[in-house]
Amino acid sequence: MASLLLGLRSLALSGPRWIPVRGKKRWLRPYLRALEKKLELAGPPKPIPRSQQPNFDYHAEVLAFSQRLNESFSMQLLKTAFVNKTYVMQEEQQRQELGLDKETAMLNLQDNEQLAGVGSEFTASYVQKTLEKAFPNLPPDGIKSLVDHLTSQEVVCHVAQNLAVEDLTLSSECPLDPLTIHRTFFAITGALLQSSGTQRAGLFIRDFLITQLIGKDLFDIWLIADPMSLLVQELSHRNLPLPEPRMTRECGAATVLPVYFVGLYCNKELIAEGPGESVSAAEEEAARVALRKMFGFTENRRPWNYSSTSQEIIEQKAIHSS
Repeated sequence: MASLLLGLRSLALSGPRWIPVRGKKRWLRPYLRALEKKLELAGPPKPIPRSQQPNFDYHAEVLAFSQRLNESFSMQLLKTAFVNKTYVMQEEQQRQELGLDKETAMLNLQDNEQLAGVGSEFTASYVQKTLEKAFPNLPPDGIKSLVDHLTSQEVVCHVAQNLAVEDLTLSSECPLDPLTIHRTFFAITGALLQSSGTQRAGLFIRDFLITQLIGKDLFDIWLIADPMSLLVQELSHRNLPLPEPRMTRECGAATVLPVYFVGLYCNKELIAEGPGESVSAAEEEAARVALRKMFGFTENRRPWNYSSTSQEIIEQKAIHSS
């Protein structure tokens, strides 16, 4: 009796001793594996356009887009720039499926084809005039290659996606086709041209498109099969003698990774030097180096002059040519 009382007293003082139990359940891992396998079979969910997701105010988003760019758009023109023809056709088809006749189902909504045409013409003309002003020694073929690069689908889509154009574009496609993004960006440029004039549209193209040339090599954009022939042609136009290639240095000629340096001399002066794994490759690289110097497209070239006078001249030429 005394031992029982002593045990109860010690239990009251120290409290019950609980044995720790693992918190993981045996059914949890098979359940998670089944969910993962189910998701693999079902595939990823279909993307939903941002305009169809909750907490989306289209007017506020378009206004915020204009403020982010610090541009004064006409809201009607800017909204039209985001409307693609496929979106209008899809909405009219859905209305007809609900029982409305064709005349009632037609939307009083204009697509962005006209704005895209205006913006595309102005962009190409403005970029060409700006490059001709910045690189007066560059041949027309080189200017054309740079213009085609800056107005290409890849570059324009990269700029447009970083400006969140994809989230505001109204189209039947999801995700958007690159051609749709390309056309929408030019439509935004056309809307800015008609809203704020040539000066603001030119600054917009300069800040977002022409800056894509930073860090780019000329001959990565302008592909030349025979640079030595082009160099001979350019020297002939300048009434200079033909270049004389001479090997100036070499290293590791007896190894699997040799390096040769070839210099080009004109009037007994070194005009360019280039490395290569072979003598012919080094000669081609030296010709490319000489062409970069002649065209003013070197890596250490001075920044372009964007003074107000030259800028206004380029804008006026661009708007008249478009």
